[in-house]
Amino acid sequence: MKLNSKKKEFLLILLLLMAGFIVRLYRFNSPVADWHSWRQADTSAVSRNFVKEGFDFLHPKFDDLSNVPSGLYDNPNGYRFVEFPIYNVFQAGSFMLFGHLTIEEWGRLISISASLISAVFLYLIIKKRANLLSGLMAAFFFLFLPFNIFYSRTILPDPLMITLILGSIYFFDLWLNQNVKLKTENLKSIFNSIILFILALIFAASAFLIKPFAAFFMLPMIYLAVEKFGVNFYKKWQLWLFAALSVLPFSFWRIWMTQFPEGIPQSSWLFNSNHIRFTGSFFHWIFAQRIGDLILGFWGVPILVFGFLVVNKKNFWYFFSFVLSSFIYVNVVATGNVQHSYYQIPIIPSIAIFLGIGGAYLLKPLNEQFSKFKTIPVFIFCLLLMFALSWFSVRDYFNINNRSIVIAGIAVDKLIPQNAKVIAPYDGDTSFLYQTKRKGWASFEKSLPKMIKMGADYLVLVNPKSEDFGIGKEYEIVSFTSDYILFDLHKKP
Repeated sequence: MKLNSKKKEFLLILLLLMAGFIVRLYRFNSPVADWHSWRQADTSAVSRNFVKEGFDFLHPKFDDLSNVPSGLYDNPNGYRFVEFPIYNVFQAGSFMLFGHLTIEEWGRLISISASLISAVFLYLIIKKRANLLSGLMAAFFFLFLPFNIFYSRTILPDPLMITLILGSIYFFDLWLNQNVKLKTENLKSIFNSIILFILALIFAASAFLIKPFAAFFMLPMIYLAVEKFGVNFYKKWQLWLFAALSVLPFSFWRIWMTQFPEGIPQSSWLFNSNHIRFTGSFFHWIFAQRIGDLILGFWGVPILVFGFLVVNKKNFWYFFSFVLSSFIYVNVVATGNVQHSYYQIPIIPSIAIFLGIGGAYLLKPLNEQFSKFKTIPVFIFCLLLMFALSWFSVRDYFNINNRSIVIAGIAVDKLIPQNAKVIAPYDGDTSFLYQTKRKGWASFEKSLPKMIKMGADYLVLVNPKSEDFGIGKEYEIVSFTSDYILFDLHKKP
C-alpha cells in the first residue's frame, strides 16, 4: 500500500523524534555529577523536596542552607526562589505518579520530552513559512546538534522554557490568522479564536514564570502582530490584553519572592558585572568558542550562512526576528552567557532555523547555477565534520567530573540519620551536598564551631588530604576511605 504525502510527512517527523529520543538516552542513568551539575543539583533538589515534604509551590526549597546563593543572608529553611517550579512539578509529580525511574531520571525524561515537543513546534513554524523540507531539516538539526543533545537531557528548566516559547509563537500565529475570520461572526471561528488565544497565553505566561529571559524571544510575536495589523498594531486592545495577562503571573511571583530574600540568588552579575560586553573576549567566547566550536563544530557555519542567503525574501524578517532575539539576549545577559555555556540553550532554535533552511536548499537547490551533484556532497561533507567536531568538544560534558562525590554521597546516606544536617564543602558547589540527600552547607561559610551552633551535625570531606585527618582530633571519625572522610560533629574522639 502506497503512503500518501501526509502519511509520509508524519512518518518522517516520527522517525526523527524517535531517533532524537534514543540519542538522548546516552548515560541516562548517570548521577548528577556531570557538566553544570551545580545548577542541575539545585533544580533537582527542589523536586526531591517536593516528594519528601509535599508540593508547596509558593515555598520551593532545595538543600543549601548557606548564604552563598543570596550573598547576604543565611537560609535556614532552604528556600529556593528562582523560576516558578513548573518544571519541578512535572519532575516530582511524574516520580510520585509512575515511579520505576529515579527522581533524577524523571528530570531528564521531562527535559527530553520538552525537547522533542520543541522540535515539533519548530518544524510546524518553519514548514508554514518556508517549506516541508526546511521544517524537517530545522527539526533534524535541533534534535541532533551534539550541544543540544546534552543540554536537552539535563535537569534544567531551560528545555521546557524553549518548548513554551515556541508553543506561544505557534499558537499566537494561529490566533492572529483565526482572528481575521471573526468578521464572518461564525460561532465556531469565535470559539476557535478564544481557544488559540488561551493556549498562546498559557504558553507565554508559563515561559515567563520559568525564566524572565523568555521575554527576549517574543520578538517574533511582535513581528507577527505588525505583519497582521500594520504599524498601528499597538491600537489593538486584544494585543494589550494578551501582553498584560502574559506577564501578570510573573509579576505576582516576583512580588511574592521579595518576602524571602534569603532564598533569592544573586542575579545582577549576569548582565555585565565583569564589563565583558562588546569586548574582544566576549565575541571570542560567544561566537567562536560557543557558537562556532561547541554548537556548529566550525563546519556548520557555511550551512548556517547559506540559510541566510537563500531564505525567501517574503519571510526573511520573520525568521530574522528569531536571530535578532538571540543576539539581543546574549548581549544583554553578557556575563551569564560567557560564564555558562547552558545560557546558550535558548538560542538553539534560531540557529536550527537557518541551518534547516540552508540544509534544505543544499539538498534540493532551486537555482540553476547549482546542481544536486555539487550541493549534496558539500552538504554531507560539512554535516559530518560539523557533528564530529562538535561532538569532540561536547563529549566530555557527559563525564562525571569527580566520582568521589558520588561515592561519598552514597556512604553518607547510609551512615547518618535522615534528618541530620551535613557540611559538604565543595567550593560552594551543591553537587556534592546533593549526593548526600541531606540539607546542609556546601562551603565553610563560618567557622566550624559556629556552624555546629547553626545546626550542622556532620562534616564530610571529599578526596581527603593528610592534613584533613587532623580534624579527627576534635571530632570523631565515623568512616573514611581514599574518597571521603566523615566526622560526627557532636562526638569527641
